[in-house]
Amino acid sequence: MLTVHHLGRSQSERIVWLCEELEIPYALQCYTRDAVTMLAPPDYKALHPIGTAPVITDGGLVLAESGAVVEYIIAKYGKGRLALAPDHPGFAHFLYWYHFANGTLQAQMGRNMILNRLNLAGENPILQAQRARLDRSFDLVNARLGEAAYLAGSEFTSADIMIGFSLTTMRYFMPYDIRRYQNIVRYLADIGKRPAYRRAMEKGDPGMALLLT
Repeated sequence: MLTVHHLGRSQSERIVWLCEELEIPYALQCYTRDAVTMLAPPDYKALHPIGTAPVITDGGLVLAESGAVVEYIIAKYGKGRLALAPDHPGFAHFLYWYHFANGTLQAQMGRNMILNRLNLAGENPILQAQRARLDRSFDLVNARLGEAAYLAGSEFTSADIMIGFSLTTMRYFMPYDIRRYQNIVRYLADIGKRPAYRRAMEKGDPGMALLLT
């Protein structure tokens, strides 16, 4: 049985959302962050040597890393749904944005989160450079969403699931005002209307306010 080990307010929300979009059977086991440190509890860290979310178990398999987990579930249980084939016109866009989500945007938000916690002076050149890089990434996402309804084109794909956490829940950890990005605001409004997204968030993080604006 596929089991999604979901750490509250974490990147594992992607996996819950994916399973809901695919409408596949899965077990959901939820874990709560330490109230003081906001880190994963010991039983979550013990699931995988890297000790971070997401983690799934499937029989004897233990698998971590968002991109790998998403691809595994789509290939094994999703019959290829929510991914684009090489002959699809949007294939290159799909690949780019699927990997951009964690390879660029999430990484930049993480770096900025750490720098913010260091309380560096606003004129610090490293802080300024990292903020500028993050702004450029949001600019790029906004520009793409001015061209197409979803990242890969006209259809919703797992690239949208991958980036969703960074545009929403990650802002609990790294506040970022998206109001000037009207295409992102429109996009998140559309995401928020998806029944699978609503089900996933209610199951994984019940009562949490969704940062869709």
